[in-house]
Amino acid sequence: MTRLRNDLFDPRQGLNRGRSLWWEAAWYVTKCLCFLPPWPVPSAVKRVILRCFGAHIGRGVIIKPRVNIHLPWKLTVGDFTWIGEEAFILNLESVAIGAHCCVSQRAFLCTGNHDYRRPDMRYRNSPIFIQDGAWVGAQCLVAPGVTIGKEAVITAGSVVTTNQPAEMVCSGNPCMPLKRRWQPALNPDRHRLTKRVTTKEAETLS
Repeated sequence: MTRLRNDLFDPRQGLNRGRSLWWEAAWYVTKCLCFLPPWPVPSAVKRVILRCFGAHIGRGVIIKPRVNIHLPWKLTVGDFTWIGEEAFILNLESVAIGAHCCVSQRAFLCTGNHDYRRPDMRYRNSPIFIQDGAWVGAQCLVAPGVTIGKEAVITAGSVVTTNQPAEMVCSGNPCMPLKRRWQPALNPDRHRLTKRVTTKEAETLS
């Protein structure tokens, strides 16, 4: 006999849905008509709809077909961010995506969790923060409570269960930083100084 008691689970404990049941039902119908189907509803229309349902959506946000957003009033998306086809944002708690980000196809941003140490499996949810310029690759899982740093890259299929640092390429299960995203920029002044020193040494040796 198991010690788990799913019959004791109370969905009202550990979760504030933030809106009435009727408002959530209205969003569900709208989502089924405009967000989940494969036909290309213009992103401008989707931005307006999301704002009407309480989301904070920036300028130029691109939202592809079949994007599943659970509770739009708990969603913030910065300017010129892309959300790819079949991405799933399960935002029982807030999800904040910065500007100029990319959330690729079938990425799963999951704020929902259960406390497996309790027999009643009570909710243990946490928000997700994706900072400006970050790229979450295709079919990644981003777990509750994770922050992805500014301009980080999460490669396709990674499982992100801990915070990832800024400007790093991160990969794997569990996801870990591997290398820097940007190559060090060449300093022109240093290059010219090195060239002058080398020429002077050459003259001395001659």
